[in-house]
Amino acid sequence: MTEGSTTRTQATEKETTGHDLHPTAATVYSSRVGTRLLPIGVLISGRGTNLQAILNRCADRTLDAKVRLVVSNRPEAPGLAFSRDRGVPTYAVPRADHPSRDAQQRAIARLLREHGAELIVNAGFDQILDPGFVDQFRHRIVNVHPSLLPAFAGGMHAVREALDSGVRITGCTVHVVTEDVDAGPIILQEPVPVFEDDSEETLLGRIHEAEHRLLPAAIQLYAEGRVRVVGRRVHLLPQPDDQNI
Repeated sequence: MTEGSTTRTQATEKETTGHDLHPTAATVYSSRVGTRLLPIGVLISGRGTNLQAILNRCADRTLDAKVRLVVSNRPEAPGLAFSRDRGVPTYAVPRADHPSRDAQQRAIARLLREHGAELIVNAGFDQILDPGFVDQFRHRIVNVHPSLLPAFAGGMHAVREALDSGVRITGCTVHVVTEDVDAGPIILQEPVPVFEDDSEETLLGRIHEAEHRLLPAAIQLYAEGRVRVVGRRVHLLPQPDDQNI
Protein backbone atom coordinates (compact mmCIF):
# COMPACT_ATOMS: atom_id res chain seq x y z
CA MET A 1 0.00 0.00 0.00
CA THR A 2 1.66 3.23 -1.12
CA GLU A 3 0.91 6.92 -1.21
CA GLY A 4 4.12 8.59 -2.28
CA SER A 5 5.58 8.98 1.21
CA THR A 6 2.44 7.25 2.53
CA THR A 7 0.67 9.36 5.09
CA ARG A 8 -2.59 8.34 6.70
CA THR A 9 -5.34 10.15 8.51
CA GLN A 10 -6.83 9.04 11.79
CA ALA A 11 -9.62 6.52 11.42
CA THR A 12 -13.10 7.96 11.68
CA GLU A 13 -15.19 4.82 11.57
CA LYS A 14 -18.61 6.14 12.30
CA GLU A 15 -21.94 5.62 10.65
CA THR A 16 -23.02 8.70 8.74
CA THR A 17 -26.46 10.13 9.30
CA GLY A 18 -28.81 8.82 6.68
CA HIS A 19 -26.67 5.83 5.67
CA ASP A 20 -27.40 2.33 6.91
CA LEU A 21 -24.13 0.37 6.72
CA HIS A 22 -25.81 -3.02 7.15
CA PRO A 23 -29.34 -2.86 5.74
CA THR A 24 -31.46 -5.88 4.99
CA ALA A 25 -32.54 -6.67 1.46
CA ALA A 26 -35.81 -4.83 2.06
CA THR A 27 -34.20 -1.66 3.39
CA VAL A 28 -35.15 1.59 1.72
CA TYR A 29 -32.05 3.77 1.23
CA SER A 30 -32.05 7.53 0.69
CA SER A 31 -28.92 9.63 0.26
CA ARG A 32 -28.75 12.76 2.37
CA VAL A 33 -25.90 15.16 3.01
CA GLY A 34 -27.59 18.56 3.36
CA THR A 35 -25.63 21.57 2.10
CA ARG A 36 -22.08 20.29 2.77
CA LEU A 37 -19.80 18.70 0.19
CA LEU A 38 -20.26 14.96 -0.20
CA PRO A 39 -16.99 13.18 0.67
CA ILE A 40 -16.20 10.55 -1.96
CA GLY A 41 -13.53 7.96 -2.61
CA VAL A 42 -12.64 7.07 -6.20
CA LEU A 43 -11.36 3.66 -7.33
CA ILE A 44 -9.44 3.49 -10.62
CA SER A 45 -7.31 1.03 -12.58
CA GLY A 46 -6.20 2.97 -15.64
CA ARG A 47 -5.93 6.44 -17.17
CA GLY A 48 -8.47 7.95 -14.82
CA THR A 49 -10.34 10.09 -17.37
CA ASN A 50 -13.56 9.83 -15.35
CA LEU A 51 -11.59 10.79 -12.25
CA GLN A 52 -10.32 13.85 -14.10
CA ALA A 53 -13.88 14.79 -15.05
CA ILE A 54 -14.94 14.52 -11.40
CA LEU A 55 -12.00 16.55 -10.10
CA ASN A 56 -12.55 19.22 -12.74
CA ARG A 57 -16.21 19.55 -11.77
CA CYS A 58 -15.23 19.79 -8.10
CA ALA A 59 -12.67 22.50 -8.92
CA ASP A 60 -15.29 24.41 -10.95
CA ARG A 61 -17.69 24.13 -7.99
CA THR A 62 -20.31 22.58 -10.24
CA LEU A 63 -20.25 19.36 -8.24
CA ASP A 64 -21.12 19.38 -4.54
CA ALA A 65 -18.53 16.78 -3.64
CA LYS A 66 -14.95 16.48 -2.45
CA VAL A 67 -12.62 13.67 -3.48
CA ARG A 68 -11.11 12.53 -0.18
CA LEU A 69 -8.86 9.86 -1.71
CA VAL A 70 -8.08 7.89 -4.85
CA VAL A 71 -7.20 4.19 -4.71
CA SER A 72 -5.95 1.92 -7.48
CA ASN A 73 -5.33 -1.80 -7.60
CA ARG A 74 -2.61 -1.06 -10.21
CA PRO A 75 0.43 0.95 -9.06
CA GLU A 76 1.23 1.84 -12.68
CA ALA A 77 -2.20 3.39 -13.34
CA PRO A 78 -1.64 6.80 -15.03
CA GLY A 79 -4.60 8.27 -13.16
CA LEU A 80 -2.66 8.11 -9.90
CA ALA A 81 -0.23 10.77 -11.06
CA PHE A 82 -3.07 13.10 -12.00
CA SER A 83 -4.75 12.81 -8.60
CA ARG A 84 -1.43 13.15 -6.79
CA ASP A 85 -0.68 16.33 -8.74
CA ARG A 86 -4.06 17.67 -7.61
CA GLY A 87 -3.07 17.11 -3.98
CA VAL A 88 -5.52 14.26 -3.43
CA PRO A 89 -4.38 11.46 -1.05
CA THR A 90 -3.51 8.68 -3.47
CA TYR A 91 -2.91 4.99 -2.77
CA ALA A 92 -1.90 1.91 -4.72
CA VAL A 93 -3.17 -1.32 -3.15
CA PRO A 94 -2.10 -4.14 -5.49
CA ARG A 95 -3.35 -7.68 -5.11
CA ALA A 96 0.26 -8.96 -5.07
CA ASP A 97 0.93 -7.22 -1.74
CA HIS A 98 -1.80 -9.17 0.06
CA PRO A 99 -2.35 -12.87 0.80
CA SER A 100 -5.83 -12.84 -0.77
CA ARG A 101 -8.19 -10.61 -2.69
CA ASP A 102 -10.32 -10.41 0.43
CA ALA A 103 -7.36 -9.04 2.40
CA GLN A 104 -6.61 -6.57 -0.37
CA GLN A 105 -10.17 -5.28 -0.45
CA ARG A 106 -10.32 -5.07 3.34
CA ALA A 107 -7.25 -2.79 3.10
CA ILE A 108 -9.03 -0.63 0.51
CA ALA A 109 -12.17 -0.46 2.66
CA ARG A 110 -10.09 0.57 5.66
CA LEU A 111 -8.57 3.47 3.70
CA LEU A 112 -12.01 4.60 2.55
CA ARG A 113 -13.32 4.61 6.11
CA GLU A 114 -10.23 6.39 7.46
CA HIS A 115 -10.69 9.18 4.95
CA GLY A 116 -14.41 9.48 5.66
CA ALA A 117 -15.63 8.58 2.18
CA GLU A 118 -19.42 8.32 2.16
CA LEU A 119 -19.82 7.49 -1.53
CA ILE A 120 -17.49 5.10 -3.36
CA VAL A 121 -17.11 5.76 -7.09
CA ASN A 122 -15.81 3.03 -9.39
CA ALA A 123 -14.33 5.10 -12.20
CA GLY A 124 -12.73 2.48 -14.41
CA PHE A 125 -11.94 0.03 -11.61
CA ASP A 126 -11.36 -3.39 -13.20
CA GLN A 127 -11.67 -5.62 -10.14
CA ILE A 128 -14.90 -7.24 -8.98
CA LEU A 129 -15.74 -6.15 -5.45
CA ASP A 130 -16.28 -8.96 -2.96
CA PRO A 131 -19.66 -9.30 -1.21
CA GLY A 132 -18.07 -8.34 2.10
CA PHE A 133 -16.83 -5.06 0.61
CA VAL A 134 -20.19 -4.30 -0.99
CA ASP A 135 -21.98 -4.99 2.29
CA GLN A 136 -19.84 -2.44 4.16
CA PHE A 137 -20.97 0.33 1.80
CA ARG A 138 -24.42 -0.92 0.89
CA HIS A 139 -26.07 1.34 -1.73
CA ARG A 140 -23.11 3.72 -1.46
CA ILE A 141 -20.96 2.33 -4.30
CA VAL A 142 -21.61 3.44 -7.88
CA ASN A 143 -20.08 2.16 -11.09
CA VAL A 144 -20.03 3.46 -14.65
CA HIS A 145 -20.33 0.84 -17.40
CA PRO A 146 -19.87 1.48 -21.15
CA SER A 147 -23.22 0.12 -22.33
CA LEU A 148 -26.92 0.57 -21.76
CA LEU A 149 -27.32 -2.09 -19.12
CA PRO A 150 -28.51 -4.81 -19.00
CA ALA A 151 -27.05 -5.07 -22.52
CA PHE A 152 -23.42 -6.20 -22.74
CA ALA A 153 -23.01 -6.68 -19.00
CA GLY A 154 -20.51 -8.70 -17.04
CA GLY A 155 -17.33 -8.20 -19.03
CA MET A 156 -14.55 -5.84 -20.04
CA HIS A 157 -15.38 -5.68 -23.77
CA ALA A 158 -18.82 -4.06 -23.89
CA VAL A 159 -17.87 -1.67 -26.71
CA ARG A 160 -16.50 -4.46 -28.91
CA GLU A 161 -19.59 -6.55 -28.18
CA ALA A 162 -21.85 -3.65 -29.19
CA LEU A 163 -20.04 -3.32 -32.52
CA ASP A 164 -20.07 -7.06 -33.15
CA SER A 165 -23.80 -7.29 -32.41
CA GLY A 166 -24.76 -4.61 -34.92
CA VAL A 167 -26.78 -2.46 -32.49
CA ARG A 168 -27.55 1.09 -33.64
CA ILE A 169 -27.59 2.57 -30.14
CA THR A 170 -25.35 1.83 -27.19
CA GLY A 171 -24.29 4.17 -24.39
CA CYS A 172 -23.30 4.18 -20.74
CA THR A 173 -24.91 3.46 -17.41
CA VAL A 174 -24.24 4.54 -13.85
CA HIS A 175 -25.63 2.00 -11.41
CA VAL A 176 -25.49 1.03 -7.76
CA VAL A 177 -23.00 -1.77 -7.16
CA THR A 178 -24.37 -5.01 -5.73
CA GLU A 179 -22.99 -8.51 -5.38
CA ASP A 180 -24.22 -9.29 -8.90
CA VAL A 181 -21.83 -7.82 -11.48
CA ASP A 182 -23.32 -4.98 -13.56
CA ALA A 183 -26.79 -5.86 -12.28
CA GLY A 184 -27.39 -3.25 -9.58
CA PRO A 185 -30.16 -0.64 -9.64
CA ILE A 186 -29.71 1.84 -12.49
CA ILE A 187 -29.30 5.52 -11.57
CA LEU A 188 -28.72 7.19 -14.95
CA GLN A 189 -28.18 6.20 -18.58
CA GLU A 190 -27.16 8.10 -21.70
CA PRO A 191 -27.52 6.71 -25.23
CA VAL A 192 -24.69 6.97 -27.77
CA PRO A 193 -25.30 6.26 -31.48
CA VAL A 194 -23.25 3.64 -33.30
CA PHE A 195 -22.13 4.75 -36.77
CA GLU A 196 -21.44 2.50 -39.76
CA ASP A 197 -17.76 3.48 -39.90
CA ASP A 198 -17.15 3.24 -36.14
CA SER A 199 -14.13 1.43 -34.81
CA GLU A 200 -13.87 0.30 -31.23
CA GLU A 201 -11.68 3.34 -30.55
CA THR A 202 -14.02 5.94 -32.07
CA LEU A 203 -17.10 4.51 -30.38
CA LEU A 204 -15.32 4.27 -27.04
CA GLY A 205 -14.27 7.89 -27.38
CA ARG A 206 -17.90 9.05 -27.68
CA ILE A 207 -18.96 6.79 -24.82
CA HIS A 208 -16.22 8.28 -22.64
CA GLU A 209 -17.56 11.76 -23.41
CA ALA A 210 -20.98 10.63 -22.20
CA GLU A 211 -19.48 9.00 -19.10
CA HIS A 212 -17.74 12.26 -18.21
CA ARG A 213 -21.17 13.91 -18.07
CA LEU A 214 -23.13 11.06 -16.54
CA LEU A 215 -20.90 10.03 -13.63
CA PRO A 216 -20.63 13.54 -12.10
CA ALA A 217 -24.39 13.92 -12.60
CA ALA A 218 -25.02 10.76 -10.60
CA ILE A 219 -22.67 11.93 -7.83
CA GLN A 220 -24.56 15.23 -7.71
CA LEU A 221 -27.82 13.34 -7.23
CA TYR A 222 -26.31 11.68 -4.16
CA ALA A 223 -25.01 15.02 -2.91
CA GLU A 224 -28.50 16.53 -3.22
CA GLY A 225 -30.06 13.61 -1.35
CA ARG A 226 -32.14 12.60 -4.34
CA VAL A 227 -31.16 8.92 -4.65
CA ARG A 228 -33.62 6.48 -3.10
CA VAL A 229 -32.98 2.77 -3.55
CA VAL A 230 -35.97 0.50 -3.08
CA GLY A 231 -35.28 -3.12 -3.87
CA ARG A 232 -33.88 -3.32 -7.41
CA ARG A 233 -34.94 0.18 -8.44
CA VAL A 234 -33.63 3.70 -7.94
CA HIS A 235 -36.17 6.46 -7.43
CA LEU A 236 -34.89 9.98 -8.10
CA LEU A 237 -36.49 12.42 -5.69
CA PRO A 238 -37.42 15.99 -6.69
CA GLN A 239 -34.79 18.67 -6.33
CA PRO A 240 -34.58 20.11 -2.80
CA ASP A 241 -36.01 23.47 -3.92
CA ASP A 242 -39.09 21.62 -5.15
CA GLN A 243 -39.53 20.26 -1.64
CA ASN A 244 -39.07 23.67 0.02
CA ILE A 245 -36.00 22.42 1.88
